[in-house]
Amino acid sequence: MEHIHDCTSCTGNCHSCGGCGEPAQNAGHLQETQLATETIYDGRILRVTNDTVRLENGKTAPREVIHHPGGACIVPLTDSLEVLMVRQFRYPHNEITLEIPAGKLEYGEDPKTCAIRELKEEVGATAAQVYSLGCLYPTPAYDKEVIHMYLATGLQFAEQTPDEDEFLDVVKLPLAKVVDMIMDNKLPDAKTQIALLKTVQMMSTSG
Repeated sequence: MEHIHDCTSCTGNCHSCGGCGEPAQNAGHLQETQLATETIYDGRILRVTNDTVRLENGKTAPREVIHHPGGACIVPLTDSLEVLMVRQFRYPHNEITLEIPAGKLEYGEDPKTCAIRELKEEVGATAAQVYSLGCLYPTPAYDKEVIHMYLATGLQFAEQTPDEDEFLDVVKLPLAKVVDMIMDNKLPDAKTQIALLKTVQMMSTSG
């Protein structure tokens, strides 16, 4: 029980937060120290390392880590409170999913720039306003990926310009219906769930 931590005053900040706003380097008994690292796979998008770390009790343990440049996603919200989403095939799950527009960051790329690009490419829209919704760690146990979330309003439309190997359909749904779909477990994509629910919360607290 001595490691129970009070997070009621959390002001967590992406990239430095252990879930309660406490930077990992100050966590004391929770810290793991890397002793060695070996690249076991280096692909077009992902790099995988096999690391050895020292635990707080002095023992060592293996850690397999996926290194990913990160990504950005964006909620395109119309003046009528409709969300533009994309339907596409996701090979790892062998199914067609419904998601908000998103894409992979180039190394060193500004996440907001990436989100705006994906908005234009995937749904053919530009936005008068783009708001940050924060970021998320999809799988922090073994993946370094960070996804940055944005909300786009004041939309103007042109033609889609998807990548040559990207095939998708654009679907427009009322925001309220999308929230119902999330709660009915019909939208399993994590970034889509979180960004849309944060959009609803932002709207409810801003007026």
